[in-house]
Amino acid sequence: MNAFEKTDTRALATAVQLLEHPGLMVRIAHLAGSPIEKGFELMPLDWRERVGRATSSALKKSLAVAVRSLGSDRKDIEFSNRWHKVVVTASGAASGALGLAALALELPVTTTIMLRSIARIARSEGQDIDAMETRLECLEVLALGVGERDGAAAENGYWAVRAAMARAISEAASFIAERGFVEEGAPPLIRLVAAVASRFGVIVSEEAAAKAIPLIGAFGGGAVNYLFLDHFQNMATGHFTIRRLEQKYGDAAVKREYERIAALAG
Repeated sequence: MNAFEKTDTRALATAVQLLEHPGLMVRIAHLAGSPIEKGFELMPLDWRERVGRATSSALKKSLAVAVRSLGSDRKDIEFSNRWHKVVVTASGAASGALGLAALALELPVTTTIMLRSIARIARSEGQDIDAMETRLECLEVLALGVGERDGAAAENGYWAVRAAMARAISEAASFIAERGFVEEGAPPLIRLVAAVASRFGVIVSEEAAAKAIPLIGAFGGGAVNYLFLDHFQNMATGHFTIRRLEQKYGDAAVKREYERIAALAG
């Protein structure tokens, strides 16, 4: 196996930094001027159930988008990451003004916009977004960068999440190839949504809690959504950089180099 080219080593080092140190909740807490725990205390008693329902619904809609239109809607995917952030920020401002009640309406919009932004990043890294597995990997990005809350760091690390998601993605891709997309009742698709939701829901919960802090308001809600999308754009950049390098150097070589760089970074 050839040694890594210098430009590829630098790209991988950037990917390691993005994936191992996402920092989303630190940035949101800084914006809020108080710990996210304060937002949790202000949420209604049934907020976890409401967030869970909204998350599952948003992911089901996003799965449909990934399967049916992500590869063919070229013009939409060509929108810049900056434009995606403008739209998501406006959506967050509206939901910040209305509170948790707006989550069920706002989250599917935000998630779909994020998915299209992720697809654009995947294509910029040379991935074929007409391939079903690539489209489902765009959805997988929403499971990255959870951090240590509600789970051990080892379980939420980049390679652990990829390993946990690999079977669900493979089964869903095979099912869709053989039988087409079925919105409800298809076990492989249900398992894929559940696998993503178990991690994506953690970040959605913290985002919702941040918006519950009184000082956030409409302006802060937009800023939280901006950080939310920026986080997943970073996760997509890191993930699809690694996928590009794996296609060039092989999976095992990239993982070894990733772990070497991560160890040096401490």
